[in-house]
Amino acid sequence: MPVEITWWGHAACTVEDSGVRVLTDPLFAPRLAHLRRRRGVLPPPDAAVADVAVVSHLHADHLHLPSLARLAPGTRLVVPRGALRAVPGLARLAGVRGLAVTEAVPGDVVGVGRGVRVRAVSARHDGRRMPWGPQRVRALGFVVEGAGRTYFAGDTGLFAAMAGEVGPVDVALLPVGGWGPYLGPGHLDAAGAARALAALAPAAAVPVHYGTYWPIGMDAVRPHEFHAPGQEFARFAARLAPGSAVRVPGHGELVRFP
Repeated sequence: MPVEITWWGHAACTVEDSGVRVLTDPLFAPRLAHLRRRRGVLPPPDAAVADVAVVSHLHADHLHLPSLARLAPGTRLVVPRGALRAVPGLARLAGVRGLAVTEAVPGDVVGVGRGVRVRAVSARHDGRRMPWGPQRVRALGFVVEGAGRTYFAGDTGLFAAMAGEVGPVDVALLPVGGWGPYLGPGHLDAAGAARALAALAPAAAVPVHYGTYWPIGMDAVRPHEFHAPGQEFARFAARLAPGSAVRVPGHGELVRFP
């Protein structure tokens, strides 16, 4: 399973498989509303180079229009079904930038080329474009299937059908934290992500969605929730899923599997 993963921070990763680059939930901003990037330099321009970008749900730290605007014209973009209606700015951006948008629901498969495809799977997370409107758009995870099988969970809580729906995978990119001192429902903390890892049983895992953005003025509020989740996940995983090798990359670091 020759797969390369680069973690750009938060939920943004590049998954390279068979020469195909899949970019997840790109967020390349120094600041987003009340959040400021507190760790890792901003990703370089080539972080936005992708054959396909996937967006797991409509929250602004996952569907970030200025970051999507960095995609090259013609890039395929896979988003949850209903995203174009719920986020008019996305439709405008797609037209201006010439992005090839595909709306997906769990079970849909999008071919990328060179034997690589992206399969949408369920997530348990509030997928609305908050704070605007009551739109109900399902959050997704994605499995990149090529020489390897890489699961990007997006943002999700643990649910009973997760392993069965995701299926066998080689690498799991799992959210282990958030952008604030407390996690609400529909999230995984380090311990919950380790339980998900035990259920999925991949050969390897990478913790994401932590340690990048933090609310301005809240540096002293539960700072361990910002700094610690990656290493905490590795410790929990060693106990709950000893068959899965955990890699904890730094921002901008590339890790290879196997």
